[in-house]
Parts: sequence; structure tokens; C-alpha cells
Amino acid sequence: MPVFGVVSQRAQGHVVTAILIAMFAMLCTAFSYGRMASAYPSAGSAFTYVGQELHPALGYVTGWGMLMDYLLNPLICTILCAQLARNLALGVPYSAWAIFFAVLFTSLNLFGIQASARINSTLAIGMGMVIAVFFVVTTRYVFKHSYAEPGFFSRPFYDPVVFQWKAVLGGTSLAVLTYIGFDGISTLSEEAKSPQRDILRATVLVCLITGILAALEVYAAQLVWPAGRAFPEVDTAFVHVAGLAGGAWLLQLVNITLLVATIGSGIGSQLGAARLLYAMGRSNAIPASFFGKIEPKHRIPRNNVMFSGLFALTGAFVLSYERGVDLLNFGALIAFVGVNVACLVHYFFRAKKRRGVNLLVPVVGSVVCALLWWNLNSRAKLLGAVWMLVGVSYGAFRTKGFRNELVNFGVPAETTQ
Repeated sequence: MPVFGVVSQRAQGHVVTAILIAMFAMLCTAFSYGRMASAYPSAGSAFTYVGQELHPALGYVTGWGMLMDYLLNPLICTILCAQLARNLALGVPYSAWAIFFAVLFTSLNLFGIQASARINSTLAIGMGMVIAVFFVVTTRYVFKHSYAEPGFFSRPFYDPVVFQWKAVLGGTSLAVLTYIGFDGISTLSEEAKSPQRDILRATVLVCLITGILAALEVYAAQLVWPAGRAFPEVDTAFVHVAGLAGGAWLLQLVNITLLVATIGSGIGSQLGAARLLYAMGRSNAIPASFFGKIEPKHRIPRNNVMFSGLFALTGAFVLSYERGVDLLNFGALIAFVGVNVACLVHYFFRAKKRRGVNLLVPVVGSVVCALLWWNLNSRAKLLGAVWMLVGVSYGAFRTKGFRNELVNFGVPAETTQ
């Protein structure tokens, strides 16, 4: 729902198609993440998988790109929460809401993983009920109106008048944000009771369920609000779709639900960012004295939670929502390609018994993710390249021109603070 407006603009209305193409790529990548989590059940996710399987320097580069993804996720959640909250309290400025939500995410994560899990479980139940209400209301709205023109119900998938592959792939590169979060599951391998079994199952199911629900939601929205009709506000476009279908009460209900959903996303993504920073700090890719510490009472990397909160707060006053999504996906897609390649090497080229699925799935995942990365906004690729250049320069400085060891992937005992 949050990306409906920006994807509709970029893909010329083909939001459903963009969501489904993105699901295909993410299912392949989820398979690779799950398999690699079984091989390396540690907190580092793509950073660890690529570094251990391919080369420490490649792991560092992947981790640096992934770090941008993880730090930007709570940032765009802060931006969207502030914008949605303004719809409820018009007199309160954006800046006040941005500060409030950045502090809220940070405070909740400081209570540890169990508190975060309980909060998200409660939110999921309430949001599921609202989605059901939305489907009922939009179905009634659509069938109350007479749509005699041919192709009305298939146009959200394919409109021959405006369909262009470049536009659709550009929209798909944004639609990837719908699935961002499944990769965060792998950063919690050290908290999972049975990571070898549960991480693969969780990542694949999250992508599949998310894709099906997202496709149904945006399909209903496109039937209510056909492509080509301008949105009052692109970032909160889905809220206005709900208002058209059900009136002011549904507009406010969906607005509140999106706000609550984004709060849940912000909490989870900030925790994922903190765990990635911890893994990189523990491996000495970034200063271990700050990022490699665990707070003893709640067993969380407290310094990293606070750092990511400050990053989100600062960025909320610099970036727009759409620009943040573009940049986030720049880092995410780099990490996804890296994990697919690492999975291919580990489970096919280095395996004693080679299976076709271990060749086909990672190859397809790598190719599609690389294609989506290529279709990102050119400005996002430029800014992302700057971020990567900073990371490589920092790595060169730390290793005296890459002459010393860059990353230590041995897993030391946790250091408390």
C-alpha cells in the first residue's frame, strides 16, 4: 500500500504486474537467503554469506551496500509515518512528527527482541482485519458501477495503450520495497530456535504471502482508481483510493492502519539495521569498539539502535520518500545479487551432489535482481555509487591500500557494554 502511488507513476499504472515480477525475483532470492542461513547461521546475512563463500573484500562491499538498504528502511518509515500522521493532525508540523517517530522506533527497540516480536504480532492481527474490510468495500464499489469497455478488469495487468517494458521494470525496481524485510529474517539467525529449518521456511513464506496479498490489494485499488487519474498526494495515494471507495471513514481507517503498519515496519527494520551493524562491527569491518558491543540486560546492540535512530531522524529532513525508496533498493538489490551468487557457489559448484534447483534458482534470482538494479532511477544510481565509493575508500584506508586483512569473519564471543 505505501508504494502504490510512486510505483503507479513509474510503471504507468501497471502496479500489479510490477508487484508480481518483483515477487518472482524475491522468491528466488528468498530461497538463496534461506539456504545460506542454514550454512551460516549468524547475524551478518548477505555480508557474511558473500564474504565467507566468495571473498572477504566482496563481503565487505556487499555489506556496505546492504548497510545503505538497512539504514534507509527506518528512515523512509519515519518519513511516511510523519506524512500519514499529518493527515490525522493537520496542525502539527512534519518536523515534530518526524522527531516523534524516530524517537519511538529507537525507544521500542531498546527493550529487546521479545518486546519487538510481541508488538509486531499484535499489529499484524489488527491490520489483517482492516485489509478484509478494504476488500469488501472496494468489491462493492466496483460492482456498483457499470464498466462496459472491454479489458477493464485485465487493464491493471496489461494496458496495451501505455505498456512499456522500461516503465514496468522501472516500477518493479520500486515495487521491490514491498518485500524488503524478508532478508531481515536472516539477520536474526542467532535469535531463532532452529535457524537451519526455520529461516528458509520463513523467508520464502513471507515473500509468497506478501506478494499474493500485495497483488490483490493493488489490483483492487487500480479498479477503483484507474491509471492516468492524478493522485492528490503520491506518497499517500492508497489512502485516497480508500476514500473514493468507502468515504471519509475508510480513508481515515486505512490512513491509521498504514501508519500503524509503517510503525511496525520501522521497528523491525531498525532492529535489522542494528544487527547488521553489530555483525560488521564484530567482524572489524567497521569500528568494533562502538558497533561490536552488546548491551547485557536486553542482549541488544544498543549503540547501533541509537545510531540508526539518529540516521533516520537526520535523513527525514533531507530525503523525499520516493528518493529514499530508490536509494534503499540500490543497496538491497546489490545484496540480493551477492547472496544468489554465494548460494550458487556453495550449493552447486562446491557441492558433492549437484542438483538442478541449486543452479536454476540462484541464476534466475541474480539475473532478475541485476536487471531491476539497472532500471533504478539514474540519480539513485549516482548517489548509490557515491555511497559505495565512500565505503571502498574507507576499506582502503583501514587496510593500507587493501594490503592488510579487511574483514575477520570468525565469530568471536559477544562483547557487552
